[in-house]
Amino acid sequence: MAVITAAMVKELRVKTDAPMMECKKALTEADGDMARAEEILRVKLGNKANKAATRVAAEGVVTIFIAEDGKTGAIFEVNSETDFVAKNPEFQAMAAHAARLVAENNPADMEALSALEVEGQSLEAIRTALVGKIGENMTFRRFQRIEAQGKLHQYIHGGAKIGALVDLVGGSDEVGHDIAMHVAATKPKALDASGVDAALLETERRVAIEKAREAGKPEAMLERIAEGTVQKYLKEVTLLSQPFVKDDKKSVSELLKQNGASVASFVLFVVGEGIEKKQSDFAAEVAEQMAAAKKA
Repeated sequence: MAVITAAMVKELRVKTDAPMMECKKALTEADGDMARAEEILRVKLGNKANKAATRVAAEGVVTIFIAEDGKTGAIFEVNSETDFVAKNPEFQAMAAHAARLVAENNPADMEALSALEVEGQSLEAIRTALVGKIGENMTFRRFQRIEAQGKLHQYIHGGAKIGALVDLVGGSDEVGHDIAMHVAATKPKALDASGVDAALLETERRVAIEKAREAGKPEAMLERIAEGTVQKYLKEVTLLSQPFVKDDKKSVSELLKQNGASVASFVLFVVGEGIEKKQSDFAAEVAEQMAAAKKA
């Protein structure tokens, strides 16, 4: 039986992008024959998507596409298990294609988007092939398409972990860029008070009343204290009321007024937001893999 060296495993991984352990198994099965090992991986990788689909994918990227006229755009999130895969050029290209397809085709849902084609191959087929090739779960999570009242501006931050898309009416490209950057930095929940979930406001009000009551404040003052707390909360979470990140002496609303502009809408995506990430003990994981290798 041929000796499988680390160099051979590395060479096969470079050729196939398959996980290291899978490369070693394939080489062992092929008795060191590189071409045969590559064949074995091609057969096996087709089944990886099903196995990988059970694993949590909370990393990934946000991509944005804006048409040349600035009137139509889309923001898209695709998730992976690790940040390493999120930096893979093929993974990022898939995400970029998806954002463009959303903007150009206006799919009704994720199923419709997945069926759209890139150079004769459906987006879902591209995803499945990439899952098989890399051996890691990838999921198309969400998208939103905007037809602008004004002109669309974008800002991508943190290695494509945060994406903001802003519809600016009037103003300039510089103002549009600054507002998109502000959205990515401060993560407002809504444009103004009318867009904030009433349940959130009720929670803030209830908590404020209980805190004031515990502090011994008179019952007659509780509602007034709660109202002040809610207004403070709204100032913190609504875009137009927030202090502008580049000059906190003025609000975003004041910045827009100075530049003859207004924001019709905005969308903010943060990678993995709301996904419960699996907490793992790396040392225990390594020990488990070593124990499994000894048994094998």
